[in-house]
Amino acid sequence: MTDPVTVWRRLAGSSVLLDGFHALKHAVRFGAEVPVAVAADRAATLALADELAPDVQDALAGLLTEVPHETYASFVPRPHPTAVAALAVRPSRASNLEKLAHTPRTAPVVVLDNPRNLGNAGAVIRLAAGLGATGVVTTGTVDPWHPTVVRGGAGLHFATAVERLEVSDLPPGPLFALDPEGDDIRATKLPDDAVLAFGSERTGLSPELRTRADQLLSLPMRPQVSSYNLATSVAMALYHWSCGVAGM
Repeated sequence: MTDPVTVWRRLAGSSVLLDGFHALKHAVRFGAEVPVAVAADRAATLALADELAPDVQDALAGLLTEVPHETYASFVPRPHPTAVAALAVRPSRASNLEKLAHTPRTAPVVVLDNPRNLGNAGAVIRLAAGLGATGVVTTGTVDPWHPTVVRGGAGLHFATAVERLEVSDLPPGPLFALDPEGDDIRATKLPDDAVLAFGSERTGLSPELRTRADQLLSLPMRPQVSSYNLATSVAMALYHWSCGVAGM
């Protein structure tokens, strides 16, 4: 058997870190290629799989190697309570771009315009996967495949297309940008091929994206409440799309 420490050290710099049981579970469930996976307590991890994810238990049994907790902890920035970690092959950029550009689409693409908080970006990817979005695109400097983003997304990067693009290269489709001064989203039916853009937590929409938008939309909000969390805003917009009716 190949030493998992040797494999880990060889692949760590070029692979996606799956940090925790749920990240590994989702990655395996959605077809990720996982060359190495470790657990500080293999039996406990497989028992957890039996309880929470029996559909992938056999696959995990074939992947997991038990290592001392100290070895596991040396592989991750911050040990996860489940003491499980793995490395996965990142989907090809070409494949993701093809999925994002393909038309007609059956679900919107979410755009995070220059997001700043890695945890927020991960939460958006998690809920976008859950609601069946075609993909999540980020602009700006944040790598949407950063380990903290993947941890926040619970491995659901592998359930949707996740890439970083310039505003000028966004996928085709009518671009709806969320802005407090926009039209009430409840009066607009969002088409399946919509591109839904959300501004930075600090500065809102960039001038470039605002200029490109076909329509500005606003979320219902009580007066004197300044804003919603980014992931909450995305969830509200995607839920409105999923209802498929105007004037909810």
